[in-house]
Amino acid sequence: MKSLTKASSKKWILLAVISIFIISSCQKQIDQPAKHEETEANDNIHGHLKQTNTYSSDVVLKWMDMQLRLMRTSSPFIGGLPVSRVFGYTGIALYESVVPGMPGYQSLSGQLNQFPNMPTTLPGFAYHWPSNANAAIAAMTRSLFPTASATNNASVDSLENTLNDEYKNSVGLDVFQRSVAFGKSVAQLVFDWAKTDGADHANDAYTPPVGPGLWSPTPPAFAAAFGPYWGNNRLLVAGSLNGVDVPPPPAYSTDPSSDFFKMVKEVYDVSQSLTPEQRATGLYYRDNPGYGGGHYISILKLVLQQEHATLDISALAYAKAGIVAVDAGIGCWAVKYTYNNLRPITYIRSVMGYTTWNPLFATPPFPDYISGHSTIGGAVAEALTSIFGDNYHLTNNTYSFLDMPDQHYTSFYDMAEQIGKSRVYAGIHYTMSCVEGNKMGQKIAKNINNKLKFLK
Repeated sequence: MKSLTKASSKKWILLAVISIFIISSCQKQIDQPAKHEETEANDNIHGHLKQTNTYSSDVVLKWMDMQLRLMRTSSPFIGGLPVSRVFGYTGIALYESVVPGMPGYQSLSGQLNQFPNMPTTLPGFAYHWPSNANAAIAAMTRSLFPTASATNNASVDSLENTLNDEYKNSVGLDVFQRSVAFGKSVAQLVFDWAKTDGADHANDAYTPPVGPGLWSPTPPAFAAAFGPYWGNNRLLVAGSLNGVDVPPPPAYSTDPSSDFFKMVKEVYDVSQSLTPEQRATGLYYRDNPGYGGGHYISILKLVLQQEHATLDISALAYAKAGIVAVDAGIGCWAVKYTYNNLRPITYIRSVMGYTTWNPLFATPPFPDYISGHSTIGGAVAEALTSIFGDNYHLTNNTYSFLDMPDQHYTSFYDMAEQIGKSRVYAGIHYTMSCVEGNKMGQKIAKNINNKLKFLK
């Protein structure tokens, strides 16, 4: 009996050990999925840390199209201020919203003029950079187009929501919400900074000086001067105008042998022998109907499409080209209202005696020297060359929707030169105004390239 009891006890002990082992093994099998679920939840919080350059420029291109649409269909689309302002501030907000995902690049905080410190991303947490960009550009668009119609505002909402629906379904709600919050915070800081740049005084009351050779309102509208104080606006880059002074225009004279008379006569002579190609080029940069200064946003869009640029390159190009466009415009307008040089139509009609002469289209309402399109064109050309190189072939089909013939360039410098010539073909500027404007724009962009450090 004792031996039997001992044997039974041993069996019970053995069964107990086996049971514990089985239960323990089963528990491990049950615990394993739980750990996996915990890891998945952790991934949803932190996500996969992708860089900005892993994404396409689709979000940027779509917002460029939207802003161009607003420029074309809103009047006045930005409250009567130069379009370069939209270009510059949108580009900065875009860049700052995605630069944390660009390891070789750095914020422009501490570099741009009175620019506030930008928010920082959470270390180790993932961001979906297209969502950042979408939130930032959408917010800037609403802020920079205060007179947009209800229809256009609905289109802005629709684009933002469509992209948001696409993004939140692909990256998870936590990453998406974190990205949107970051993009909006960047845009708010950038726009608050923009509001202090002095633009609200660009069109303050102005009485132009009167005298021989000085600008006066031109036919047919005889509109008041536009942007007389734009040249006082805060520069985006302090010191960007250092060493960029232009020579004064020729001394005013009605003498047919004078340099001034010859300068004007060239415009008249060109107008009498325009080739179909010259006429088409002159009309192309009328930009009305069209985008005004937003033409440069369209040109950048064409470059980004041709390059199949990734989001990081698009952000860099948008910021750099927009910044130089703003400061070039400020520098140009300061020169315009320093010299107050009269427009060709005034001299050709009143001095040369061709009283019914007209340019290809109405002369813009501000002084001649220097040419705004030429100055901004030169600056943008320099900025784009610094990114995409010289000898760059580009077809500009911005106005194909107006059935206008495409413009072709063999480099960005060639583009800027053609833009300058277009103003002479149109009969609204002198050659000197365009040549010197182009030079000044390039110098401003070179200053900015030397001062701003995008790379770490």
